[in-house]
Amino acid sequence: MDSVAILAATAGAFLLAGFVKGVIGLGLPTVSIGLLGLILTPAHAAAILVLPSLVTNVWQAVAGGGVFALVRRLWPMLAGTGIGTFLGAALLPHDDNGRATVWLGLALAFYAVFGLVKGHFAVPRHMETWLGLVMGALTGAITVATGVFVMPGTPYIQSLKFDRDKLVQALGLSFTASTVTLALALAYAGQMRTSLAWPSLVALAAALIGMGLGQLIRGKVREETFRLCFFVGLMLLGVHLALRGLL
Repeated sequence: MDSVAILAATAGAFLLAGFVKGVIGLGLPTVSIGLLGLILTPAHAAAILVLPSLVTNVWQAVAGGGVFALVRRLWPMLAGTGIGTFLGAALLPHDDNGRATVWLGLALAFYAVFGLVKGHFAVPRHMETWLGLVMGALTGAITVATGVFVMPGTPYIQSLKFDRDKLVQALGLSFTASTVTLALALAYAGQMRTSLAWPSLVALAAALIGMGLGQLIRGKVREETFRLCFFVGLMLLGVHLALRGLL
C-alpha cells in the first residue's frame, strides 16, 4: 500500500475515532487501531496513535477547568497505573493470541449493558484511595498485556458519580497516564520511528477535527441522552474488542 493511501486511511480512521471520543470521552485507541490494523501491523498502528492520543487526552482533561481538583481526587488511580505498568512489563506476557482482549471486550460490553438497564456501582469516598490504587494498577498491567486501557479504569471512574463533563475530564486524565505508559513501552521496544512522523501528524490533525465536532454534539444533548450514548458506545467498543481478539 503506497504512502498516500496510508495517510488517507489514517486521516479517515482518526477523524472517526476523534468524533467518537469527542461525544463519549473515549474510544480513540480502540476505533483507530481497529481500523488501521486492517492495513498496518499493530505495533505501527499503536506508534501512530501515541501523539494524537496524548494531545487529545490532555485537551480532554483540561477542558472545562478544575483539572487540579480532579488530579487530587484521582491521584491514587494515576499512581497505580504507573505501578501496574512497571509490574506488568516485568511479569506479564503480551497478549499475542487475543484471548485476553476477547475477555476484556466481553467484560466491557457486559458492564455497558448493566449501565443501560440503570444498574450502577458507587464507590464511597473513604474507599477511593486504596481502591483507586488497585484499579489503576490493574489498568496499567492490562495495558501492557493487551494494549487496551479502558478496563477496569473506565467503570471505576464512572462509579465515582461525576457529572457528564467531569466524567469526560476524569477519563482524559486516566487515558493520559495510559498513553504515556504506551509511549514508554513502544520506545523501549524500538517502535517509535521517525518514519511515522507524517502519519502521526495527519492522525493528530484528523483526531482534533473529529474531537471538536464530537464535543459540539455532546454540548447539545441532554444528560440522559449523553448517558445513553456513553453506555451504547462502551457496548460497541466492547463488542469491537472481542471480535478483534477473535479474528
